[in-house]
Amino acid sequence: MSVKAFELVPAIERLQLLGDKAKTSIECIECCGKNLYIGTSDCFVVHFLLEEKVQANGKISFTSEKQSHKYLAVRKPISQLKAASALTRILVLCDNVLTLLNMFNLEPILSGAKIKGVTSFTVNENPTGSNPFAIEICVATRKKSVQLYSITEDKMNMMKEVTIPDVPILMSMDRYCVCIAMATEYCLVDTDTLQVTDLFPYEHETSKPVVKRVGKEEFLLSGPGALGMFVTSAGMSQRPPLKWSESVCGVCYAFPYIVALDEEFLTVHSVLDQQQKQTIPFSGGKILGDYDGKLYIASNKEVYSLVPLPVEKQITALLADKRVEEALTLAKNARKTGLSKEMFRRMYIRIQQQAGFIKLAQYEFEEASQLFKDGKLDIRELISLFPNLLPSSTKFSRAQPPLHDFADIRQIVRSDKARLNECKRFLIGLLEDIRGTSLAIDMKEDVDTTLLKLYAECNLVKLQKLVSTENACKLEDSFKILEKNDCHHALATLSRLHGDNESALQIWVKLSDGVLQDDSFPGFEFVFNFLSVLSEHDLLWRHIDWALRKDQEKAVMIFTERPATETSSERLRPDDVIAFLSSYPKAIIRYLEFLVFTKKLEKEKYHTHLAVLYLDAVLQLRKESQSEKTQQDLARSKLRHMLQTSNLYRVQLILGKVKETDMYAECAILYGKLEEHDKALRILVYKLQDYGSAENYCHVNSLGRDRTYRRRLFQILLGVYLDPLEGKQDSLIAPAITLLNSDIADFDNIRVLQIIPDSWSVGLVTKFLTHTLRHNMHSCRTTKVQRMLARGENLNLKSVLCAENKHPIFVGDDRVCKVCNQAFVDASFVRYPNGTITHVHCARNRSVCPVTGKLFSTKKS
Repeated sequence: MSVKAFELVPAIERLQLLGDKAKTSIECIECCGKNLYIGTSDCFVVHFLLEEKVQANGKISFTSEKQSHKYLAVRKPISQLKAASALTRILVLCDNVLTLLNMFNLEPILSGAKIKGVTSFTVNENPTGSNPFAIEICVATRKKSVQLYSITEDKMNMMKEVTIPDVPILMSMDRYCVCIAMATEYCLVDTDTLQVTDLFPYEHETSKPVVKRVGKEEFLLSGPGALGMFVTSAGMSQRPPLKWSESVCGVCYAFPYIVALDEEFLTVHSVLDQQQKQTIPFSGGKILGDYDGKLYIASNKEVYSLVPLPVEKQITALLADKRVEEALTLAKNARKTGLSKEMFRRMYIRIQQQAGFIKLAQYEFEEASQLFKDGKLDIRELISLFPNLLPSSTKFSRAQPPLHDFADIRQIVRSDKARLNECKRFLIGLLEDIRGTSLAIDMKEDVDTTLLKLYAECNLVKLQKLVSTENACKLEDSFKILEKNDCHHALATLSRLHGDNESALQIWVKLSDGVLQDDSFPGFEFVFNFLSVLSEHDLLWRHIDWALRKDQEKAVMIFTERPATETSSERLRPDDVIAFLSSYPKAIIRYLEFLVFTKKLEKEKYHTHLAVLYLDAVLQLRKESQSEKTQQDLARSKLRHMLQTSNLYRVQLILGKVKETDMYAECAILYGKLEEHDKALRILVYKLQDYGSAENYCHVNSLGRDRTYRRRLFQILLGVYLDPLEGKQDSLIAPAITLLNSDIADFDNIRVLQIIPDSWSVGLVTKFLTHTLRHNMHSCRTTKVQRMLARGENLNLKSVLCAENKHPIFVGDDRVCKVCNQAFVDASFVRYPNGTITHVHCARNRSVCPVTGKLFSTKKS
C-alpha cells in the first residue's frame, strides 16, 4: 500500500555540472553539510555549495554554486569520495590509490600520504578509538585481505590486516565488525578477534552485491531471490527481509525507510512492516546514498535530492486512506526521526485521537475506546457528535484543525437506528470508564449530564444509580430530559439529592397514587423508607396521613425505623405519636409494640394501652362470626404473651375485662401476676383441664425465684389435684401421679407424703418414692464428701501453719521495711514468700512482692 514518503528534487542540473564536456559523467558523490563533492569519469573532483530553500507553497528547492574543482592528472575515473569534516579532508580513491585533499580548496596535503593497491574503502561509523581528530577506515586490496587504517590530517597509519577467503569487492564497517561482499558471497570479519563468519551467497551473475550499514551493528545485504536481508554483527537476522527488485544496485537508509535503486525505479520500503510504500520512476540511476541524513541520487549527468515529506504529512495521508495501523506504527516511531519530545507527544496524541474517530466510523468500538483513552481525547469532541447531549450552557468548540470531518453521528450511521444505538452504548461505556479519572477533570458536568441523558433513553437502572449518588449533572437540562422521558422517579431522586425534599415527595406521592407512571418506581414502601429518615419533621407530618391511608402497618415504620443518630425532637415524642395514631388501630398497635418490645420502654401507660388494645382486638374477633379461628388464635397468643412477659400493665384493669368473658387462660395469667396462684391453677385444672399448661405455669412463674417459692407453686398444684371439695379427686389421680413423677417439678417430700390420700397404693407412687430416696441418698453422700474434703483442707492448712512456725522471724531495731526503709515500731509486719518484709500498710497487694514485682499464687496446692 503506497504512501508518499519522498519527493525527487533536482539539486545540480546537467549544464551547471558539465559545461561543454559532453563526455564527462558522474562516477561518485559525497556530501558534508552544504558541501557537495562530485567525482567524474575524467579524473575531476568538483566542489559545489548547495543551498536548500523552502518556497511559498511549502516545496523545497536547491540552488548550487560551484566553488572549485581539482584535476588529479591520472586520466582515470574517480572511484570513491568520503568527507572527514573533523579533519577538513576529503578521501579520494582514484586509480587504486587513496589520497587526502583539503575539503575547501581541494589541494593535496603536503605530506603526500597515500595508500596504493586499494580497490574500495569504508569509514567506521562507530569507531573504537577515542581520538576525535582521527578516523578509522577499512580498505579492500587486490589480495584476499582487508586492512585497517587510522587517518589523521596528514597521516595514514595501518593498524591491522585480516585475511579473508576471497577478494573483497564491497564492504561496510561498524565498530569491530566489517561486513564484506566477496566475489560470490558475504562474510563478517571481527577485527578484534580476527574471526571470519561466512553468511550466505548472492546471485553474482545477475545482480550486484549490496552492503549497507542501517544501524548499530546491523547491515542490509542483497540476498538471493531478490530479498534484502538484515544481518547483525552476530550473524543473525532480527527483522523479516525486504522484497525488492532483482536488479537493485544501490540502497540508502533514512528511518524508517529503505530506498532501493534499480534500472528504472526508486522503491521505498518500511523497516517497520517490511512493505513497499512508494515507487518513484527514475531511469539511468547510478549512485544512491545517504549523507549526513540527506539522500542524494545521481545519474550520469545530474544529481537529485530525495526530500522526505514531514512525518506528519505522511501520517495524515495514511489516516485519510483509513490505514490506521500503519499511521500509528509510523507515528510511534516518529521520535526517531528527530522530533523533540514535546512535539512528538503532541503529534502522537492528536494522531491517536484522529485514529479513534476513524475506528468509530468503522464501528470498531473497542479499538476506538482505547485510542481515545490513550490519546487523552477531550471527551466533549466525541459527545458533540451526538446532538443535544452536551449541557446547554457549554462553551465547548471543536478542535482546530478538526480531528474528523463528521458533522454529527448521523453522518456515520446513515439513518441506521441499530448502528446509532450501538454508538450510544459505546459512548456510555467510554464515559463510564473515564468518569472520575484524570481524563474527565474539569468536564464533570459535561460527562454526568451526557450520561444522564443517555441513561434516560435506554438504561433506567443506571440512571437511578447516577441520580442517587453525588454527581455534577446540569440541573436545568436534567429536569427537562427526565420529565420528557417520563423518568419521574429519577427526577424525584435528583431533587432529593439536591435538597428539594418537598418536590421529591410530591412526585413520589403522585407515582404511588397512580397519577404518574414510571416502571422504575419501586412502590409506596420506598416513600415510607424515605419518610423514616427524613429530618424535616414538618414536611414529614404533612405526609403521615397519606402514608397511613395507604397502609397502616407499613406506614408505622416512619416512626419505628428512625435513624439511630437522629437527635430527639418534640415533634416525634411517643405520646404525641400515640395521640396522632389513635384513629388508626393497626398502626397504633404496631407503634406500641415497638415501644414495649423493641425499645423496651418501662412505662405503665404504654404496656397497659397495648394490653387493652390486644384484648379489644380479641373481643372484636370473637364477636365477628366470619373471623377465622386462626386469626383468633393468633390474636389471643399475642395477648397471652403480653400478659405473661410484662409486669408493668395494670393487672386489675385487664382482669376486670377478662373476667366477664370465658377467656380462662388469660384469667389464669392475670391471677398469677396477682400472686393468686391457687385461683390460676384451679382455672387451668378445672376450667380448661389443661394439665400440661398447669405444670408449665408453675415452672414459668418460678423462674428467677428461690427453691422455696418453686416448691410452693408445685405444692399448690398438687393440692388442687387432690382437693376433695371439687368432687373430682378420683379423676385427677393420673395428672397428680404425672406431676409427682415430672422431672421439672420440685416438692417438699415430707409434705407430699402428708397430703397424698391414704387410699393410694404404694405402687402408684413407687416412681416418686424411688426418685425421692435416690435424691436424698445422693444429697447425703455429697454432703459427706464435701465435709471430708473440707476436713482434709483444714488439716493441710494446719500442717502449713506448723511448718511456718518452725522458722521464726526476728525483727529488731536494725531491721527496716524494704518499701519505705523505716524501722518497725510494733510487732505487726508482712512477710512475702521470697523473704521480703514490709510494714502492713506498705503491703498493698499480698500476692505481688512490692520490691521485686514477683507474683505469688494465692492458692496452696
